Amino acid sequence: MNSPQGSGAPDIRFDHVSKRFGDVVAVDDVSLSIERGEFFSFLGPSGCGKTTSLRLIAGFEQPTEGDVHIGGVSVVGVPPHKRPVNMVFQHYALFPHMTVADNIGYGLRQRAPRPTKPELEKQVDEALDMVQLSGYGKRRIWELSGGQQQRVALARALINRPTVLLLDEPLAALDRKLRREMQIELQTLQRDVGITFILVTHDQEEALSMSDRICIMRDGRVVQSGGPRELYDQPANRYVADFVGKTNFISGSVKQINGSTVTIQSEGGQLFVGNPSTGAPGLSVGGDASIAIRPELIVVDACDTNAQDMGTDVALNGRIKNRIFLGEHTEYLVVTEDLGDVLVLSPKHIESVRGGFDPGDVVSIGWNNNTALALEDS
Repeated sequence: MNSPQGSGAPDIRFDHVSKRFGDVVAVDDVSLSIERGEFFSFLGPSGCGKTTSLRLIAGFEQPTEGDVHIGGVSVVGVPPHKRPVNMVFQHYALFPHMTVADNIGYGLRQRAPRPTKPELEKQVDEALDMVQLSGYGKRRIWELSGGQQQRVALARALINRPTVLLLDEPLAALDRKLRREMQIELQTLQRDVGITFILVTHDQEEALSMSDRICIMRDGRVVQSGGPRELYDQPANRYVADFVGKTNFISGSVKQINGSTVTIQSEGGQLFVGNPSTGAPGLSVGGDASIAIRPELIVVDACDTNAQDMGTDVALNGRIKNRIFLGEHTEYLVVTEDLGDVLVLSPKHIESVRGGFDPGDVVSIGWNNNTALALEDS
């Protein structure tokens, strides 16, 4: 089954798709489109519906309601092997008794008509070149590192020239350094082959660093979708802000909405000001809301430094509760009387000039109102 060329249809479209397993609603009335050539990610915690959504595209599950289209054609009822998609699984699902070349060429050998031996070898060699494993064809799977096995799984999936490549947490088993290297390789590979990649992950950093667009899911529904910068800078609500990156929250109720600013009264009675997120238009006076401040936008300075000297609108005194050195920045947990624990990320270039702080040090922290976001709590 091939998608119609030149039709302009998105590679994937969900029309009011729901999937139930008995009384459990895994996917709940989801409508979305994934454009041709996108690197798209489903992001969310376990049980949010992201893997079920991927399996609905692959054909391993059928929707209870709604329609799934690939390339403008409905694929409801179409079995996995007749869909123009391939999948790379978390544990790769490679055949240990086969060589690398035999693993990569497995799908081609199942075709009818089957390619000739010279044509099969040619395509396998091209796939090995594509994933930078030239000369590895005769090796056994158990002779390869985790990163090399992941490349073999990619080559096996891509050799069939699918319209869409599905990636089910394929980097989860790799260590941090190798995972970052493979993220870069996947991005490069996706640009080179030009096909749609759809990734399922619970790793926010992975989704932010690799994706053109991200779909945040919760309880089977789409909470917000958009580009990485949009989701990070303009989250729809507290759930998205909390899931995408690290954030400090000040809970309270909306006291005043004045043009482009929102004033929230905290549970302790203090007033804090933020800008309403463009993705969260539902704020109203008296409603529950939060002020969200990213830790890298908070300044930490010596004790009793006022807001004017720090160049901020807000200044609070606190004490360093914990410090973690992370190379490019230092992460401080500052306990304050007004807000409790506040996370602060201090860049290395600032610390090299001013010096750092130790647990127990009394400090001042501050931020500007225009860097704070007013968000719905829902």
